[in-house]
Amino acid sequence: HVQLVESGGDAVQTEGSLRLSCAASGYTVSTYCMAWFRQSQGNKREGVAVIGTEQLPQYTNSVKGRFTVSLDNAKTTVYLQMNSLKPEDTARYYCAATPRACGFVIRPLTNEDEYHYWGQGTQVTVSS
Repeated sequence: HVQLVESGGDAVQTEGSLRLSCAASGYTVSTYCMAWFRQSQGNKREGVAVIGTEQLPQYTNSVKGRFTVSLDNAKTTVYLQMNSLKPEDTARYYCAATPRACGFVIRPLTNEDEYHYWGQGTQVTVSS
């Protein structure tokens, strides 16, 4: 049974930092393509970052230079380090996984339909 559990969301001020974690169980993370998506109130869910062991991470333009996605050595946890946070980063952040290498995922940063497993999300609120 595959399970993804996010944590680390909080309320911070502009320019603050947070690190989100996604603990994966039921499979080996290294054989999956992992992604972070976010959804703010009234908006569609959007891809934030993608990571797989066989390729470099990808980021949506609005977070490049500020966010960093990584895997721990045991390949059981995916992190999203978020620096220089802005109010427009306020959203519920979701971890997602699909059982294939990222190179075989169609548009992995934008196509949420490609992801089979999702966590429950963790809320990030950035105030000005």
